[in-house]
Amino acid sequence: MRAKGISYDTGFVYNGAIGHKFFDSEVVERELRVIRDDLHCTAVRVMGGDPERMELAAAHAADLGLEVWFSPYPLELTTDEMLSLFADCAVRAERLRQQGAEVVFVTGAELSLMNKGFLPGDSTDERVELLRQPHHLRERIDELGTRVNDFLGRAVTLVREHFGGKVTYASVPLERVDWTPFDIMSMDLYRSAEIADHFAEGVHDLVAQGKPVAITEFGAAGYHGAGDRGAQGLEIVEYDKDTRAPVRLNGEYARDEAGQAAYLRELLEAFDAGGVDSTFVFTFALYDHLHRPDGDPREDLDLASYGIVKVYEDRHGATYPDMRWEPKAAFAALADYHREH
Repeated sequence: MRAKGISYDTGFVYNGAIGHKFFDSEVVERELRVIRDDLHCTAVRVMGGDPERMELAAAHAADLGLEVWFSPYPLELTTDEMLSLFADCAVRAERLRQQGAEVVFVTGAELSLMNKGFLPGDSTDERVELLRQPHHLRERIDELGTRVNDFLGRAVTLVREHFGGKVTYASVPLERVDWTPFDIMSMDLYRSAEIADHFAEGVHDLVAQGKPVAITEFGAAGYHGAGDRGAQGLEIVEYDKDTRAPVRLNGEYARDEAGQAAYLRELLEAFDAGGVDSTFVFTFALYDHLHRPDGDPREDLDLASYGIVKVYEDRHGATYPDMRWEPKAAFAALADYHREH
């Protein structure tokens, strides 16, 4: 792989409220230094909904010599609101690129599931529910692809007015993206039990299309059996319906850090073997899915987290005493793989 990366959450914006309550410039720089020096990453996907936070984190990453994938992530926005966000971020990304940083612009992610107007449903949950109804989904695939590609055509044109570097989009397979306007084909790609038998073949088919391929999301949650659920690992969490803040788990689950670590390594091996250009593990930390080891097991939200570190709300870690988190087994697995390859 050319670019060995991980995603970094600067705070997702939902109904005007922003996540990642611990966001702090010095901490961000420290965490990105860990990503470079200890995880041996060469790239970072800076994700979020606040352009100022994203620019701050991206500048720290660039100063550290990391390749920056500037990735605004709209949630429940209209198409006009998304275009406004992309234009703002494209200006900021170009400013960074002009200063000498290697920057790729990611024109949103999973837009059909995370935002209104592409699939039926007033919320992400309602739209994701369609994925469990293949007969209804099949009826809408062609229309979905048309809507997504029409919007992406407008978005890429707008982004290129402000940004002179490479442009991509973090897609999901059902969107059937026309990659003609893009420099890189990017996909959020998780292996679940249902597709495990032909996962490697699917990776080869992507690469065979000719453009560089990036896997912009992959990973597993940290409870037993999470790897089989792929991208649906967070479905064991009960969220506040107004703020989308995680509240508790919907039951008791067994921690399985070794399983999370093994899943990551297996997918990295598959992407390497398939000829993928760039990979971005999801994710360094989910800062609002807190590790609470001492109370009600249903409140240990970290079990559902795709983060490779577990985040505390009331203490610092042992491995990095200045940080509010502790590495999981997946942290060591990722560091070892990158060091070896």
